[in-house]
Amino acid sequence: MQNSKLTDKSKIIRRLRIAEGHLKKVREMLEKDAYCIDVLHQSQAVQAAIREIDSLILNNHLNTCVVDAIKKGRDKEVIEEIMAVFKKSRR
Repeated sequence: MQNSKLTDKSKIIRRLRIAEGHLKKVREMLEKDAYCIDVLHQSQAVQAAIREIDSLILNNHLNTCVVDAIKKGRDKEVIEEIMAVFKKSRR
């Protein structure tokens, strides 16, 4: 399981670097008065990268923390926690 966490962590860090690159590009484009639609496309790339990061983090959480909590009998607690995050994301 530990190796899985490291693999997931490296995937997440790689995705964060991608998102940072896209975000830096948005700033540079704005500073250079780039065409608005091009900036929007780049901004959408940032958002897509962040969504992928969230997905990787959630997948890791479900496969590690949630599994461990269920084994310890804390299933209702972790389900409520996940539902709270899901509800918050829908606002």
